[in-house]
Amino acid sequence: MKSLLPNLLTLSNLACGLLAVIAIFSSDYRLAAWLVGVALVLDFLDGFTARLLKVHSEIGKQLDSLADLVTFGVAPGFLLYRLFKMSYLSGEPVPGFLPFIALLIPVFSALRLAKFNVDTRQKDYFIGLPTPASAILIFSLGLWGFYTDNETTRGIILHPFLLTLLTIATSALLVAELPLMSLKLRNLNWRENRGVFILLFLIGLALFFLRFRALAIIIPLYLLLSLIYKPTRK
Repeated sequence: MKSLLPNLLTLSNLACGLLAVIAIFSSDYRLAAWLVGVALVLDFLDGFTARLLKVHSEIGKQLDSLADLVTFGVAPGFLLYRLFKMSYLSGEPVPGFLPFIALLIPVFSALRLAKFNVDTRQKDYFIGLPTPASAILIFSLGLWGFYTDNETTRGIILHPFLLTLLTIATSALLVAELPLMSLKLRNLNWRENRGVFILLFLIGLALFFLRFRALAIIIPLYLLLSLIYKPTRK
């Protein structure tokens, strides 16, 4: 039975992703964000549980990627699609084809996950932006744009140029040959993990002062600190 537990957690991640997609098309964006947040926890727990119980399997590995594609690729892509549909609020003309650019997110997420499954270099660090990080960035900006009372902020976030830039930049980062920190701590050594410790401290500080708006700067902070404390490529 213990060999089934990690896969059950992975399938729960998948279920959250599917429910998040339904919530997005029901215009319940807060619920979608909560579901993706729960899926982030489940995504951590399935790998942690598999390592703890020593029940790694090829099926579990592939299932994890399929679940991540839906939750951290398809759901953010559809959220971006809805953001593009609302970008008329910025006052700028929006070409009819533009919202479909959002589909680049699930496409490049699939490519990123496939590369991860066959890339033996990504044991101690990531190469390219992980799909959960991409989802955090898109959902945090999306919620800010949907629910802010500041019309200027709404106009900036929902501007079609910014949404296009966000889509293209995120898609490129997903498959970029860019070494990025892994948040998995093998020990508590400051020198080996200082980038992670600093990131966690800054995230806590930002959440305290900015609350949910802090989510929008977490991924830029992660990218910046990964460049400063660049992982050693082996």
